[in-house]
Amino acid sequence: MARRRPTTPLKRDSARSRERILAAALREFSEHGLAGARVDRIAQRARINKRMLYSYFGAKNELYREVMRRRFALRAAQLDLATYTAPEESTAFWFQFGCRDRAWVRLMEWEALDATATRMIARSQRKRCYDRAIGQFAGFQRARQLPSDLDPRMLLLSNMALTTFPLAFPQLTRLITGASPGDSRFQARWTAFVRAVIRRLKPVAPPVFEGRRKGSSRYASPGARV
Repeated sequence: MARRRPTTPLKRDSARSRERILAAALREFSEHGLAGARVDRIAQRARINKRMLYSYFGAKNELYREVMRRRFALRAAQLDLATYTAPEESTAFWFQFGCRDRAWVRLMEWEALDATATRMIARSQRKRCYDRAIGQFAGFQRARQLPSDLDPRMLLLSNMALTTFPLAFPQLTRLITGASPGDSRFQARWTAFVRAVIRRLKPVAPPVFEGRRKGSSRYASPGARV
């Protein structure tokens, strides 16, 4: 059996350099968007020279695409890792995940504002992921955990609004609630609130009519003499 060649110091350094660049680029793009991001700042944050950055990723647009692709892959993986079995737990899960990944919310806001974008990055992958999420909501409907007459696509969209709005608009969150979305106490309150909201969407079970009580002569059994 052939032995696996050990990783050379050069390869390890190269991998670490790439990760530092991607981490610095994530911060830069989430703070300034694609148009406002500067390669100089990314290189400075990553403690690497610009020539090395270009050799790894090419132009700024290619680096941006890789950052977006990786960030979405991280979120898509959560669909496989999540263990929730009820819609209110799904909403709570994605809000809590968003609290830990504020950069993604910012990236989505910048993407919406980018007038130069002609194609959505990783569009097909994102569409497949959202289709899976729609399928989850349809499953909740089949399990009578959500009303069957609601469009599961609209359920997903409303779920995304509940889980991202306070994070996407922190100034409104502070103005209305007096708390920052980064405050753990606000996060606990909002998690409890969205759980309560989604629970109220659950269909009311139809009343169960009991049969004739034992010893009662009010109702006769089928075939009984009257």
